[in-house]
Amino acid sequence: MCGIVGYVGGRPALQIVLDGLRRLEYRGYDSAGIAVIDNSVILTEKKAGKLANLEKALVERAGDGISVGSTAIGHTRWATHGGPTDRNAHPHLSADGRVAVIHNGIIENFARLRAELEATSVEFVSDTDTECAAHLLAAEMRALREAGAGAGAEDGPQLLAEGMRRVVRRLEGAFTLLAVDVEVPDAVVAARRNSPLVVGRGDGENFLASDVSAFIEHTREAVELGQDQVVLITPAGIEITDFTGAPATGKEFHIDWDASAAEKGGYDYFMLKEIAEQPQAIADTLLGRLSERGEIVLDEVRLTDQDLRDVDKVFIVACGTSYHAGMVAKYAIEHWVRIPCEVELASEFRYRDPILDRSTLMIVISQSGETMDTLMALRHAKEQKARVLAICNTNGSTIPRESDAVLYTHGGPEIAVASTKAFVTQLVACYLIGLHLAQIRGVMYADEVAAVVSKLQATPDALRELLGGMEDVRALARDLRTASTILFIGRHVGFPVALEGALKLKELAYMHAEGFAAGELKHGPIALIDEGTPVVCVVPSPAGRGVLRDKVVSNIQEVRARGARTIVIAEEGDDAVRAYADHLIVVPRTPTLLAPLMTTVPLQILACEIAAARGHDVDQPRNLAKSVTVE
Repeated sequence: MCGIVGYVGGRPALQIVLDGLRRLEYRGYDSAGIAVIDNSVILTEKKAGKLANLEKALVERAGDGISVGSTAIGHTRWATHGGPTDRNAHPHLSADGRVAVIHNGIIENFARLRAELEATSVEFVSDTDTECAAHLLAAEMRALREAGAGAGAEDGPQLLAEGMRRVVRRLEGAFTLLAVDVEVPDAVVAARRNSPLVVGRGDGENFLASDVSAFIEHTREAVELGQDQVVLITPAGIEITDFTGAPATGKEFHIDWDASAAEKGGYDYFMLKEIAEQPQAIADTLLGRLSERGEIVLDEVRLTDQDLRDVDKVFIVACGTSYHAGMVAKYAIEHWVRIPCEVELASEFRYRDPILDRSTLMIVISQSGETMDTLMALRHAKEQKARVLAICNTNGSTIPRESDAVLYTHGGPEIAVASTKAFVTQLVACYLIGLHLAQIRGVMYADEVAAVVSKLQATPDALRELLGGMEDVRALARDLRTASTILFIGRHVGFPVALEGALKLKELAYMHAEGFAAGELKHGPIALIDEGTPVVCVVPSPAGRGVLRDKVVSNIQEVRARGARTIVIAEEGDDAVRAYADHLIVVPRTPTLLAPLMTTVPLQILACEIAAARGHDVDQPRNLAKSVTVE
């Protein structure tokens, strides 16, 4: 997600923060900005595009005497609220120009706060949720000063910290906020809720960042902030409280990684880091999606409720991993909405002359928003007057711009070519769209939708638990590195999971791997089974799909009888399946339709570890690109 850097001390703050932003470029971003306090003025510069655009603008301003300052904050933005433009880039200033704020995350109640502020004649100059925080902090600082609290300049930092505490107590959602006040020139205040923030401890200087790589060149001593904490840094020290003002402590640690490893959070590969980020990515994608009336909220909707009620067929169109997410979505949409849903490969869609009209809803899925096959399929659908709803991770990209509605997956950038968190966040987005359609069409009531969303909201914690117990999977991967082929089988939503598991293995380990619908084994693929052939079996829940689960167990027995080595993925409590598993991977209990959020993750780790054991570059597999912008 966004990169955040703050500095206060005796060195040139502007350059230190710019260098920190440069080390955070790997995170991905679409705009950058900086604020420096100098001579009772906050100097800001911000530009859409790469950091080079910001640096060029700063050079052009050098003739105006822009200061290097001793206090600064900087930001690289991954757009959520508001497109990737100069005016939406951070920092955001209060109306009086005294306070500057940068922000990572999503403020869920920003619409209500914005309306409240506009009622007091505050004029907004951006489309962001972040600007609310700047105006609120300025108002709180004025109120504190008018009340006579901390009349002396030495009390300014405490006022700033208290102002931030008052603001964050009013915010809902996930956020990291950094702020400076021109009247408190030697302090930076920050707050954290469900979004990363670390402090770098220096000598006569201190740092703040979303990632230790931003300040690793200057200090190896760090403090990780806990949930719902506010931190005040000055050249003299670091002070941490909770949101109420009670003293608190962070987790002190020494950074023993090099700069390259710091970018990866200490992981050997970006892919492993991104697998570990999946619980947070799911939580971020769910943020702000359920309104106070229990309705699903999309990001940009240029369709009326009646348009969606008129839909009599859904096409889901995507490529690669996104196509597999769409296959899972078909089960959910048909179950919840009760209308036909077809899943199509974007590269094939328009060439088969599909039947589309104004009653057709086409859902296009693309992580980058620039996938050419998907974009051309979208344009073909628009020519046929179909409505188009996009699922995308990149605000302002071509596919969302050309669609009638958009749901952004707030998964943050993926550096590794093989998709991991893009897949699970696309699944979540598909579920939300299915629930949205069901509610609008009167098939599900608000409380039923809220119940499913509540189960979705429980998945990040369950996924963290799962990720904490993957050592046996890693050991199994090392054992499988010499296999010539691995087969994957599943039924219902387990079938797309099998396809995705095989795709990951092909992408990363350059091995022959195939995914099959388990019931199709006896119609041909079972001929592939030889003595010792590894077969990964995705077993449905006995609670949700008991008959289906029994049929998969029968399929497992079929391959075992022919010498297969069975690797079984089953939910906790399904002890009966142990008898048929040479290797058992247990995942947390999850409702059947949501199960791919759990069952896919061990397969990601399996593929990654097999590839590493075979000596391959996990993050940059041969012949592949992250975004395929040609047909």
